[in-house]
Amino acid sequence: MRIACGIEYDGSAYHGWQRQQNAVSIQQVVEGALSKVANQSIEVICAGRTDSGVHATGQVIHFDTTAERDAHAWMLGTNSNLPKDVSVSWAQPVSNDFHARFKAVERSYRYIVLNRYTRSALLHKRVTWWLHPVEVERMQVAAQYLLGEHDFSSFRAVNCQAKTPVRTLHELKIHAQGHVIYMDLRADGFLYHMVRNIAGVLLKIGTGEKPLDWTQTVLEAKNRTQGGITAPAQGLYLTDVRYPDEFSIPRSGYKPVYGDILAN
Repeated sequence: MRIACGIEYDGSAYHGWQRQQNAVSIQQVVEGALSKVANQSIEVICAGRTDSGVHATGQVIHFDTTAERDAHAWMLGTNSNLPKDVSVSWAQPVSNDFHARFKAVERSYRYIVLNRYTRSALLHKRVTWWLHPVEVERMQVAAQYLLGEHDFSSFRAVNCQAKTPVRTLHELKIHAQGHVIYMDLRADGFLYHMVRNIAGVLLKIGTGEKPLDWTQTVLEAKNRTQGGITAPAQGLYLTDVRYPDEFSIPRSGYKPVYGDILAN
């Protein structure tokens, strides 16, 4: 039997999603909890391997098992064995041709920036603090150059192992609520560090350090060394993964909002 689950987590205490020998990962604690419920060893596949410190509200996984449990038992039983900063939000059986990674047709991320003179004590691991004043309108204009299908070589990490740097960015929306800036990105897929590198470029433009068309200049260079800084991990959230309707996968991811908390 193949089971799919939705997972949400605060990635602050973990060295990313992927299992590692000398550090605690989210995959490790999820597999450990599932294995206790199944009473057998479980290995999971995820939709997107998030980095150390990155969070998720809409991660999707699947695993194969011979254990017979209903969806309620998979969800609540696993949660009872997980640390408090990782949770299963739903579980359901799926057909054997479902694959959490390869069947995904779109992924969505939210990047959150606290733009004020002082850092936040409450949310220092959940938002990126940016001291210098940012003009959101400049970022909105600059973002338009990235929409559509492009070679995003300038926006991927040097050690990215994707076979092609071509991706289609369907949405890149930026808005502010008080001192908090939200960047929402939706694409057919993302390269390693692509969202954080886009955020880094747009923040430089927002502060006036770079011209509005710098996104186009960086994009056309097709060279990571021309792309500026990689924005910090703690502001990044995987919020949604979309699959073909035939799999009936819930769209349970939500987008965190901190503007009210950090209004002053």
